Amino acid sequence: MTKEMEHIRDRDQTYSPDESIPILEETLKNTDDNMSKFVEPHLREYREPEVIHSGERSYFGTIPSFGWSVPMTFTFPEKWNQHMRPRLSQIPDVLPMALRYLVWRVYIWLKGRQPFIDMFTLEGKQIYGVPLGGIGSGSIGRGFKGQFCRFQMTPGLYTYEVVHANQFIVSVRDTQGTRLYQKVLTGASDPGTLSAWDWSYDASNGDYLGLYPRAWYTYRIPEENITLKCEQISPVIPNNYKDSCLPVATFLWSIQNESSEPKDISLTFTFKNGTGTKNDAAKKCSTVSFQVNKDGVPIHGVALEHVIEGIQTTYGIGCLEKPDVSVTHMISFDLKDGSDIWHKLSRNGRLDTESCSYEISKGEVGIAVNSAGLVQSNSSLEMVFCLVWDQPLVYFKGKEHIFKRRYTRYISREIEHPGDKETTVAVQNLMAYTLSHFSQWDENITDWQNPILNDKALPDWFKSALFNELYFVSDGGTVWFEYDSIFPGHDKNGGSSKSKGISNMKYKPKDLRSEFGRFGYLEGHEYRMYNTYDVHYYASFALAMLWPKLQLSLQYDLADTIPYEDSNTRVHFFDGHRALRKVGDSVPHDLGDPWEDPYSKINSYPIHDVSEWRDLNLKFVLQVFRDFTFIGDKQYLKDMLPLCLIVMKKSLAWDKDDDGLIENSGTADQTYDSWIMTGPSAYCGSLWLASLFSVIQMLKEPENGIPEAEKSSWLEVFEKMLHKGKNSFEEKLWTGEYYRFDKSTGSHANTIMSDQLCGHWFLSQCGVDDSFVFPESKVRMSLKTIYKNNVLGFCNGEMGAVNGVNVDGSIDTHSIQSEETWTGVTYALAATMISNGLIKEGFKTAEGIYRTVYEKIGMGFETPEALIHTKKYRGIGYMRPLSIWSMLNAWNRNKAQDGHHGVSS
Repeated sequence: MTKEMEHIRDRDQTYSPDESIPILEETLKNTDDNMSKFVEPHLREYREPEVIHSGERSYFGTIPSFGWSVPMTFTFPEKWNQHMRPRLSQIPDVLPMALRYLVWRVYIWLKGRQPFIDMFTLEGKQIYGVPLGGIGSGSIGRGFKGQFCRFQMTPGLYTYEVVHANQFIVSVRDTQGTRLYQKVLTGASDPGTLSAWDWSYDASNGDYLGLYPRAWYTYRIPEENITLKCEQISPVIPNNYKDSCLPVATFLWSIQNESSEPKDISLTFTFKNGTGTKNDAAKKCSTVSFQVNKDGVPIHGVALEHVIEGIQTTYGIGCLEKPDVSVTHMISFDLKDGSDIWHKLSRNGRLDTESCSYEISKGEVGIAVNSAGLVQSNSSLEMVFCLVWDQPLVYFKGKEHIFKRRYTRYISREIEHPGDKETTVAVQNLMAYTLSHFSQWDENITDWQNPILNDKALPDWFKSALFNELYFVSDGGTVWFEYDSIFPGHDKNGGSSKSKGISNMKYKPKDLRSEFGRFGYLEGHEYRMYNTYDVHYYASFALAMLWPKLQLSLQYDLADTIPYEDSNTRVHFFDGHRALRKVGDSVPHDLGDPWEDPYSKINSYPIHDVSEWRDLNLKFVLQVFRDFTFIGDKQYLKDMLPLCLIVMKKSLAWDKDDDGLIENSGTADQTYDSWIMTGPSAYCGSLWLASLFSVIQMLKEPENGIPEAEKSSWLEVFEKMLHKGKNSFEEKLWTGEYYRFDKSTGSHANTIMSDQLCGHWFLSQCGVDDSFVFPESKVRMSLKTIYKNNVLGFCNGEMGAVNGVNVDGSIDTHSIQSEETWTGVTYALAATMISNGLIKEGFKTAEGIYRTVYEKIGMGFETPEALIHTKKYRGIGYMRPLSIWSMLNAWNRNKAQDGHHGVSS
């Protein structure tokens, strides 16, 4: 084991949080007492923060002992890639699809578009850390060595350049004005640009710790006996639907002078327009400096107005002015070699003081703010910087609709003084709110995370994995819009037409989306489709537990699309079959590709005819049931239950032999979209039985909005079907040790599938007794069989659960996906084990994913969908690993029922 790996594993376990702030007080409205004990403290009402003015307190707190922690010199032991090659036996199944995909890819390229699935241009970079920004207003990535990278400023579309002009620079002088030290604070190597800057900081003196949504950078300068610590905070806070949407981040610096002499120390924050692409120089840029006092918050900053892919964008960087620091700025610096700003800092460690503006008709512009102060011997000084960005109106590449970002309802753009711009006013107000609330955000995040971090029975790696996988909630191509746009085919009065928009998606003023907005996130950075529903089924626990109103909002969007039919046809890659893009009375696969027009052009996925997928309808029913058991919202149940009945009625037709169990069609007709299932299958069979159980429970719920006669009729149908189906499930699929893959004729029918209990997993998370459907003894036997074969028997038990294993213990190579390990499925399997009392087995199963992704191959904060034992991965930056939050839900339920279960770290 390398020293770096030991550094990760052997951190001191002492954690000393500030316990003076009470835990978030009030449980969500409509959440029953029985449920709250299982999900606390995640289903708690957010406490409105107090305004904290400068000079009242010390801001910088304790760096936690948990999280992903590495030295800035860290090198990952292995580097994997996506260059997968199918086995000869797999080629007949994938070759026709691959040829159709390549033809389509050329067609898309000729139209100037990016393909929605792109496995050829993305590779893991092994550089990422906790990203910046709230939820749904764009995001900016950061590397663990201090880089600013991976920008999502166009909804759903990323650029992956590292922008070298975006930096922090430290300058140190003695009391006589002699420069002692001046370097860029980065652990990365000299980029070969901005040649006047000194890039020689010794990265062996730097450390990083990431625990989303915060990160800590430590820079030691031993030759000057100075230590600088930076806490990076983004306002991502459970059940806070206001601050969590803000496009802001705070950098709280603590400068410690451990020398025997006072030092004049300044920090400079530099930033440039754009996202690091060649397009940055194509448009007009303008900048303006400002010093304002907003509601008692003194701010000194610079606003940079420019255009990103046609979207008006304003970056703002600023400092909190305090009595013990002086703040200066620069409205433009040379981006060729950076000599002008570097020489100014070299003279006296400061920049400009006069208010001014700058404009260029075409080109790139860099801006800077500088904070400087005298740090006495053996003393410390704090400086607070912030980064904000303003994009009030955005659109997808199809440009059919303009969307308003959620944060705009809270941030005023009203001009108070002649000559001001709306954009500058918005930046100033974003800064003022950020610099008056960041301290409270810090405390709120601590209050949320402390009960988990302080649970000594939980393994340390899990604490890191749990929070850091949440990066995808803000950095998953996420959008959070106001629900007031007019879409094609309908209007705010509820009218509709037969046009090619979602004609049944009507604006509903009383819908909760009017209050909480419209939420969307991508299946993955590489699989670019919004709210991919078969995958969101796994990931949805993060929303349901932390931002339940966003989960409900997403459900309402999906519900609106169910009756809709798109008469456009297309050829599907897998079988060459031409079919409708969207069939009525079915749950869609996704809500669209950002290169088209999401929410208007849905089902962008062209590989299969998803109207016949066996899992989508069932996953809608199960999520409605889960959401209701978590939140207890009767109006939600009334709105959703009629649609559940519609999709269940359609799904009944898939029981071809009247045995109560649906059959797969002999195609890859579910989330495993290249793994063919035929006849009854464990995966879809368990989903079907769980859906029958769920819809029966919802029909029995009082005041559910269904007329009594209709309710009785449906109950008779579903109860009869459930009784027959569970017997068929046992008779046709139970082997005595596990549920076989399916009832096809090949040997792979007996595959041990890691996800065979997917329906039971979901019900177990709801806290219901489903042993009538899934007998407890058989569930535990199946889980033990999976643990023995798919976990311990695979890669020495150190890489999660492989999807399929043959009865002889070998990996099932019948399909590309059968020999993959799906990160999110492994986390869901681990939760199932924990729910069934196999505590150590569950955490051991999941640990392999974390150790591989974060410690071995450097794919943290871009966790892939799949790991392959041949040192490959697939699906960079994927949604499904958010299922790790079901592990916490299972843990909390077990703890509430049975007390603590210790797990070795």
